[in-house]
Amino acid sequence: MQINAVTSWEVERRIAVVTIDSPPVNALSAPVRQGLAKAIRQIQDDGAVDAVVVLCKGRTFFAGADITELGKPPVEPSLRDLQLLVESSAKPVVAAIHGTALGGGLELAMVAHWRVAVPSARLGLPEVKLGILPGAGGTQRLPRLVGVRKALEMITSGSQIGADEAHASGLVDTLTGEETLRADAIAFARKVIDERLPLIKVRDRREKLDAARGDAALFVDFRKANTKAFRGFKAPEACIQCIEMAVSTLTFDEALLRERALFDELVSDSQSAALRHVFFAEREAAKLRDLPAGLPAMPIEKVAIIGAGTMGGGIAMNFLDADLPVTLVDTKEEALARGVAAIRRNYEGAVSKGKLDQAAMSRRMGLLIATTDIADIGTADLVIEAVFELMEVKQEVFRKLDAAARPGAILASNTSYLDIEAIASATSRPDHVLGLHFFSPAHIMKLVEVVRTRQTAPAVLAAAMAVVKRIGKLGVTVGNGFGFVGNRMLFARSAQADQLLLEGATPWAVDEALYAFGFPMGQYQMRDLAGLDVGWNRATSQSATVRDILNEMGRHGQKSGGGYYDYDASRRPTPAPLVMQVIEDFAKAQGIARRAIAEDEIVDRILLAMVNEGARILDEGIARTASDIDVVWLAGYGWPRYRGGPMFWADLLGAAAVRDKLTALQARHGDAFAPSPLIERMVAEGSSFKDVVAGHARMAAFA
Repeated sequence: MQINAVTSWEVERRIAVVTIDSPPVNALSAPVRQGLAKAIRQIQDDGAVDAVVVLCKGRTFFAGADITELGKPPVEPSLRDLQLLVESSAKPVVAAIHGTALGGGLELAMVAHWRVAVPSARLGLPEVKLGILPGAGGTQRLPRLVGVRKALEMITSGSQIGADEAHASGLVDTLTGEETLRADAIAFARKVIDERLPLIKVRDRREKLDAARGDAALFVDFRKANTKAFRGFKAPEACIQCIEMAVSTLTFDEALLRERALFDELVSDSQSAALRHVFFAEREAAKLRDLPAGLPAMPIEKVAIIGAGTMGGGIAMNFLDADLPVTLVDTKEEALARGVAAIRRNYEGAVSKGKLDQAAMSRRMGLLIATTDIADIGTADLVIEAVFELMEVKQEVFRKLDAAARPGAILASNTSYLDIEAIASATSRPDHVLGLHFFSPAHIMKLVEVVRTRQTAPAVLAAAMAVVKRIGKLGVTVGNGFGFVGNRMLFARSAQADQLLLEGATPWAVDEALYAFGFPMGQYQMRDLAGLDVGWNRATSQSATVRDILNEMGRHGQKSGGGYYDYDASRRPTPAPLVMQVIEDFAKAQGIARRAIAEDEIVDRILLAMVNEGARILDEGIARTASDIDVVWLAGYGWPRYRGGPMFWADLLGAAAVRDKLTALQARHGDAFAPSPLIERMVAEGSSFKDVVAGHARMAAFA
């Protein structure tokens, strides 16, 4: 019987099979809820039916709620209304799970009387990743099925578990065949009827809650163990409070009401808005837009990396991890040996921590070829240059690559700042040249800026984005220009931070302000970690900046025991009096009178300088959307996810407020804060960054 466009049911062996078919992921949208509710009601009145199986067509069970409905007026029936209908069914209900059962999908499955799943299924409650909590009883039912400790881990992390683990923990009652889910679920329901198994609602189960009541330290220890992971986020604490209610003296219905109140509070909070923005922004950033249909496939199966230093080795590991052969090239045998040894040490470290087995390490190292002969790149489909950050050096390398690489091979530069078109001009194939800017450490950081020039062929861009996805990275397409998106904004941030030091702030005050905002570390801790000497040249250094002077003194950061901070043998930082003397002397030589600077001024000057630069980047077409800028800073620079990214944060302030703050800062600190033309237009039009798509001057880069 067809109920609506997405719902139907039929009877087999007196078992009603309700089928949902709402691609792509069977989200619990209003039509799905309405169809399922009507089917359950009809089945209750059908004397020819003894039990119900609920399953989904396509690649997955219900993969969650319809996120687009969050914050909008409710459409009946609500998920809770549907749950009550299923839970109260006088006929046994079996949820048949394949693919994923996530969020509201799992909350719906938990009101069924039984759950069966294929071995490949995955289950979880990921709401915390959207700044909310499972608001349809998930915080109350999951602890009753898997136990309190397991529920705490799953709900506060939003992580998924496999079907085997779900079965062992009590979340799933039995596993079925991968290809026989429907038949096995019907057989299970028939068994329930034939053996007259009692209908026990999950809400009435208490045994696993009672086991946790004797552990007084359970919640205290859990909070303490996760202090760092939960820092700044509101949703994890709300989840913990809800699970505490499950083991309290509250009734189930009282706990549900409090769970819903906390859910409503989180949904209306800016953190949830920010995290929902991030969810969609990351997916949009990975899409290739404005490319012609029917692009020829350019498979990448062999990769060459030029330069065996820290970046080159880290980049190589990404491809080895994806089972892609890598030829690592360096001009010097000793540098090549160091690079290979560093890769091996990284893998050995992963093996010692149980993150990798020895066989996997051996397989990956077996895919690596190390050579000093550039001719060995001749069969590579993609060649990535990771040498010293000087234009003349890179152009010379690309001349050699152009001669050695096969026709049709893609040539990419890992440059952080330099003009890709100027690099490509050294070749006879500028249409096959682009930037692949990995972030350090390259084998860990998720972001890759994929830099497209005006000459880059669409098929080359598509191939690059595809291989970036294949190696598990998040690629963001950006235009060609100094520093691209991330480092150009970092340059603006760094300029303000350095000026604040001269005017009166300390490195630790700047870092504490950024840490309090939500960054994992501050400006100067980050510099010390990366190394102050990255990009610095002793031969040309002229004590022109505080950083130059520190480098000239041998203070290169953590690795040398001192940079902006002093470091002990464990690399723990402490404020460095010597650095303050350097800063004060330099400021005096520049004629700058130092003063006390409040945390609010530090935050405003640093972050608004970034936003203003981001607006220029967007206006110039270097970034396609403001959300792409947000993704770059979230994935590459540690912008706190619960603040959504610099452009989202600015939208929360409002264009007029941003413009007024910049104007005030301009009056006090100069034209570096002159509001960008885009911000001025946004104020005049009453628009925001989320309304801006592509830019103006470099639109051709994305046409």
